Amino acid sequence: MDEHVSQSDEWIVGLIQKGETEKFGILMDRYNKKLSRYGRKFLSDKENIEDIVQDVFISTFQNINNFDPSLTFSSWIYRIAHNAFVNGLKKQQKNPLSLSNFDFDTLVSHLEYEDPILQEKEYEEMKKIVAVGLDQLKPKYKEVIILYYFEEFSYKKISDILQIPTGTVGIRVKRGREALKNIYEKNNIKTRYDQ
Repeated sequence: MDEHVSQSDEWIVGLIQKGETEKFGILMDRYNKKLSRYGRKFLSDKENIEDIVQDVFISTFQNINNFDPSLTFSSWIYRIAHNAFVNGLKKQQKNPLSLSNFDFDTLVSHLEYEDPILQEKEYEEMKKIVAVGLDQLKPKYKEVIILYYFEEFSYKKISDILQIPTGTVGIRVKRGREALKNIYEKNNIKTRYDQ
């Protein structure tokens, strides 16, 4: 068994910074699927996502000596990926975002209800809201909704990735949810509970 499997990302980064550059492959193995999944929340073109993920790894490797040890490596690489995917999205604005990859169970896992009927109703409503509305959100709200609900990152980690205060993350998550709700109401989407 590889001795590095149980080592932290930050420990491996330290080895790379000391000249053991071949260890970067370990980080690539750890983050390739995660970053590809994250990219699918922004872009629908699979080849383009793979290209951007490779660019993220190149940029990460080239800047590895600038890694700030006060951050977690995952926050740092996700910040690089986030910027790359946002740029990719700007180039792909004419093509609609594919919503087929969203895991709505993940979204609802952040919502806690004691009443299972209310939980099911919220699940159905959020499914409709997200399907119709995510594409219509302003980028600053869309990115926090994706990072919080789909990547399941804490406000602190989102703060590190987007380089904004934690309080701002909370406000944007709240406003993003409200914006989705408004889109839902504006489009007069009916769930089985409304009929």
